[in-house]
Amino acid sequence: MAFSFSTDTICALSTPEGYGALSVIRISGESAFRISEKIFTPAGKNKSLTDRAYPCVVFGKVMDGLQILDEAVLTLFKAPASFTGEDTVEFSLHGSPYIRKRVLELLAEHGCRPATEGEFTKRAFMHDKMDLSRAEAVADLIHSESEAEHKIAMRQMRGGFSEELRELREKLVNFASLVELELDFGEEDVEFADRNLLKSHVQGVLKKINSLTASFKLGNVIKRGVPVAIIGEPNAGKSTLLNALLNEERAIVSDIAGTTRDTVEDEISIRGLLFRFIDTAGIRETQDTIENMGIERALEKAKQAEVVLLLADASRWNPVELQSLFERIGNQSVILVINKTDLLTVEQQMTIQQEAESRFNDVPIVYISASLKKEIDLLKNTLFESLDTSALQNNQTVITNLRHYEALKRTEEYLTKVLADIDMHISGDFLAMDIRQALFHLGEITGEITTDDLLGNIFSKFCIGK
Repeated sequence: MAFSFSTDTICALSTPEGYGALSVIRISGESAFRISEKIFTPAGKNKSLTDRAYPCVVFGKVMDGLQILDEAVLTLFKAPASFTGEDTVEFSLHGSPYIRKRVLELLAEHGCRPATEGEFTKRAFMHDKMDLSRAEAVADLIHSESEAEHKIAMRQMRGGFSEELRELREKLVNFASLVELELDFGEEDVEFADRNLLKSHVQGVLKKINSLTASFKLGNVIKRGVPVAIIGEPNAGKSTLLNALLNEERAIVSDIAGTTRDTVEDEISIRGLLFRFIDTAGIRETQDTIENMGIERALEKAKQAEVVLLLADASRWNPVELQSLFERIGNQSVILVINKTDLLTVEQQMTIQQEAESRFNDVPIVYISASLKKEIDLLKNTLFESLDTSALQNNQTVITNLRHYEALKRTEEYLTKVLADIDMHISGDFLAMDIRQALFHLGEITGEITTDDLLGNIFSKFCIGK
């Protein structure tokens, strides 16, 4: 499939705006070396950038006419041995906004065009330096905020996901080829693809794709942060708990019931996974219209959350009301957190523990004192362990990209249809058609099947300079 592809030599700032020790400007294209020579004079006897062994690093002066603009280091990569697959030059300059602005102006004057969003990575894709799923992983790596996000992006960028898809496509291509070969000998009643064997193979591929699509639930929360709603009655200590989890005074704490009337959110990393905590209004019967709005939002947040921390005040222990609140939350994953244990005697603690474990025998229970920050680490570990992170721990592929997930779901749909067709003894031409459709949707992920509009949409989300 042909794509519109500019062969201009492009340039862009690849480091953040503002002041810093260094700024890096990247140039890529067939005129990268020639244009760089117009404004850069190497130190030493060899003044040429084109007559060197590559890759190489060159120190010299950036010239603005006859004036020295900066001393810089150039890193030179010769096509195809570069990120983009083209001749590439990277200027390492001092981090002055004026210097980098003037260098970009000089490059433009000598024929460089400013790069668009993600254009360097798009050129790497166009020159077969990486497939589309690996290119998208570059953006995920740049935006990763937690160890888990970083781990998933690195695995995908290094080709782990692409290799799995390649193996699946290879099997489906073989199936389709055998079925289509039968069509060429249709009048001779020849069967090259044993239907039972074909069914077994398709089931194997479908099982792997089912596993990939199932991983999206984990991947989605890893990418966006695991939403955790803190739910409980007024003055149970929800805001105090939020502050203890964050280890800062993020939410207002007061003895007055109904202080929190809207949600308060913040994030922390627990064992490399980002958790997004949501402090909500206390749930009780009230005639206050605004407080009731806060309560409705609290219950809505509970339904949207991946995990709910159901907070109970041990000093006002009421298991009947707690059970009622538990039932209002719904079917979310719930951790019962019994707070203010520092206010109890040993006998009271034992009584509450027995009642709690009797009523909530299938629910994890953690006993804490949020004000004293007691057992907060235990609560964090319980939170982490409430999620099924086995795929991440076992270094399996985890899908975080909605586009990939949707393509895999469409692949599932057609492979399921293939299995149904085999059971119904449908003719080979229809089997081949459905297998080809499955192949088409797998190819959408890696970029073997794509369009200019799709590429434009994907790379428009990249930062300029990457």
